[in-house]
Amino acid sequence: MTHTIRKATADDAGPLAALAAVTFPLACPPSSSPEDIAAHVANTLSEIHFRNYLADPEVTILVIDDTGALRGYSLLENRPAQDPDVASALTLLPSIELSKCYVHPDYHGLGAATELMRASIQAGTETGAAGIWLGVNSQNARAIRFYEKSGFSKAGSRSFRLGTTIEHDFVLERAIPQSLQPFSRG
Repeated sequence: MTHTIRKATADDAGPLAALAAVTFPLACPPSSSPEDIAAHVANTLSEIHFRNYLADPEVTILVIDDTGALRGYSLLENRPAQDPDVASALTLLPSIELSKCYVHPDYHGLGAATELMRASIQAGTETGAAGIWLGVNSQNARAIRFYEKSGFSKAGSRSFRLGTTIEHDFVLERAIPQSLQPFSRG
């Protein structure tokens, strides 16, 4: 596989939204309605939302670029957790949130997600955070296994609104080794 993991640019907003529309539904429980998934994509993963994320100095987006086509992305937010359930569960402070981490289904099982996770954790070293946390749907066994293999462990839980339904997430966290070399901004 020939690809590069790099920091996203403003030109990536449209392709990121298109990729998110493909990858986000894969993380949803089978009981999620197409309408709720579509509402979430429109309300948080549209091109304009990605433009806003890219303009936010507290957000870092990394992409898997396969000769010009985006095949995965992660989004890190460097700010204190706003959800009280998350804030009370975290033990590694200060902490950075891995808000999104998705790989196109054609790249599943090829090591791309592992490389993206490694780059995301490296990018977290630049913030000086002691830990990195994420929320994962409690029914997404595949993602939970991947995150556990990546060194995350359960710290708590939270509720997550998906359209008109309330989903339940596990809050997972892991330490950010300060000995990692900072992510190259290639």
